Amino acid sequence: MTKIGRLLTAMITPFDAEGEVDYGQARKLAKGLVRSGSDGLVIGGTTGEAPSMTDEERLRLFGEVKDAVGKDAAVVAGTTDNNHRKSVEISQEAERVGADGLLLTVPAYNKPQQEGLYQHFKAIAEATSLPGVLYNVPSRTSLNMEAETTLRLAEIDNIVGVKEASSDYVQITRIIDAAPDGFEVWSGNDDETFPIMCVGGYGIVSVASNIIGDQIKAMMGMVLEGDVESAAREHRRMLPLFKALFWVTNPVPVKYAVNRAGFDAGKPRLPMVEADTAFRAKFDPVMDQYEMDLPV
Repeated sequence: MTKIGRLLTAMITPFDAEGEVDYGQARKLAKGLVRSGSDGLVIGGTTGEAPSMTDEERLRLFGEVKDAVGKDAAVVAGTTDNNHRKSVEISQEAERVGADGLLLTVPAYNKPQQEGLYQHFKAIAEATSLPGVLYNVPSRTSLNMEAETTLRLAEIDNIVGVKEASSDYVQITRIIDAAPDGFEVWSGNDDETFPIMCVGGYGIVSVASNIIGDQIKAMMGMVLEGDVESAAREHRRMLPLFKALFWVTNPVPVKYAVNRAGFDAGKPRLPMVEADTAFRAKFDPVMDQYEMDLPV
């Protein structure tokens, strides 16, 4: 299976002036993210506005981005929702169009039992040969996937890790400690990358790396080299931007930041709307404290 790297960027989706997916800009952005530190790209997550995209748009985007980055980066496709049968079908189609892995997100709205989560993800994993990364994000789904469920799923050969955005450090540490060899834990929140990696986490699925990927990767390298003091200093330096990118619902701030940095990513799709004047007045001074790594 494809090795999925430590720094994965949850890539925004560019739209054109008519609100259609701008595949040319998506290809350009994907290449720029790889040049600015990303080991892989997560396509079709919430940062990419997948809930407002059609299945056909998502599948084409998976294929276009993979064609653009080739072997330089892994493409992890967000293929799941609360419709189990459709999740299986889209996962199989993602494999067909060239995705390197799948992001398996805890379903929102229908709130299954823990056994339901296990059976849901097990069946998706068995339907493809791609490596799957689980995604636990209770703030979005109103459901926490418990450590015991994650560890059961970790025994399935092609479920290779979890993006943990529960902010429950005890749960996350338990998973890191008890997981089998080869099962990795990625932080699901930029402001938690440093502490999670310090207890043995593998990496981050990052929003901020849309704009400061090289800086995040450098901080991660410091942790891996054992220079925790320098990594902590870099974490503290970047923390104001990490927090500002979530002052309103993701991906509104990061899409604004990418546009402000000079890359035309277009407006969000409804029901998301552009960052308003009050947000910009507060956000711009924070952004101006940092160099942007995204080549434009």
